[in-house]
Amino acid sequence: MGDWARIKAGACEVAIDPALGNIRRFLVKGREILHTAHWVGTEAAPLAGAPIDQHLAGDFFAAPFGASDVIDAPNHGWSANSHWSGVTRSQDDDHAEISLTLDRDVMGATITKTLGLKDGQAVLYQTHEISGGRGDLTFAHHPMFRMEAGGHLAFSPKRVALTTAPALEPAHLLAYPARSTNLSAFPARDGGVCDLTRYPSATGHEDFVTLVEAEGATLGWTALSRSAEGDIIVVLKDARVAPVTMLWLSNGGREYAPWDGRHTGVLGIEDGCAAGALGHAAASGDNAVAAEGVATALTLGADVRHTMRHAIAVFDAPDGFGPVADVTLEGDVLQVRGACGETLQMAFDGAFFRDLT
Repeated sequence: MGDWARIKAGACEVAIDPALGNIRRFLVKGREILHTAHWVGTEAAPLAGAPIDQHLAGDFFAAPFGASDVIDAPNHGWSANSHWSGVTRSQDDDHAEISLTLDRDVMGATITKTLGLKDGQAVLYQTHEISGGRGDLTFAHHPMFRMEAGGHLAFSPKRVALTTAPALEPAHLLAYPARSTNLSAFPARDGGVCDLTRYPSATGHEDFVTLVEAEGATLGWTALSRSAEGDIIVVLKDARVAPVTMLWLSNGGREYAPWDGRHTGVLGIEDGCAAGALGHAAASGDNAVAAEGVATALTLGADVRHTMRHAIAVFDAPDGFGPVADVTLEGDVLQVRGACGETLQMAFDGAFFRDLT
């Protein structure tokens, strides 16, 4: 913890570990928003495998996403498993920012990371730039949230949800492979359906499903209404660059060490450009996700720069505020509308997503 780099603005604080480039803490009014696995910092951690899995916490940038069958790299790439340097900070009365650069290149590309906070906004702003390189590269963000007592999920319009075979683990709820345009009725393993807008309360399963943005989407979002935690978390992305949202539902389905069936109530919201769980090589060609009409890899080039913008906003949920029905960004105001018409608003840096709204 002593080597973490930190910034603070208003009621928010962020800590990042330059050794791996992962955001270890995001505090709002002193309350931790992101999840940390129970084995982190214990003698059991090495059993998890790659460095990022040993330190599974917060949010990290995976490039390539998952295990690569194209380049020699640990799970989720060197961007999540090796050192970031050149740490620079800036601070003024209402804004704090920190920037880092990955020491290693990824397929010849340079990756930089910038995190920002603003006073009066419970928002973590995050930008990655990938410059140069050669080949096709997948990527995904990986923020993880605890949903102790479950909750409701809402999404920007999606054209489809799909799973690909095989399943991550033998213990799972969803069918693999499967496809549905109705997120409330996704095919289940037992022949019934699962509602992807509800985080399951029953434990003992591990699932992974890919949601594909609607045609023409620009600003994509996922909203979590967390029952036990009493808040609403909104994760926003540039859907033109990150056309898929991959949901990792980790709810006690891994009995082996160091998971030990104790990793429960965790949801990963993995916004990115990838072929779901199919792998790096598959993302460069025909695959089930690309067949839905979206890109599944970034094309790198000597004079090419890709910019990924991502934000996490945290609202206190008033008593009786129902499920989220819609999220809009108009000017410098982020608004959440409930299913019964009630609204919540927060100041937001509208310029961050530039021409997306």
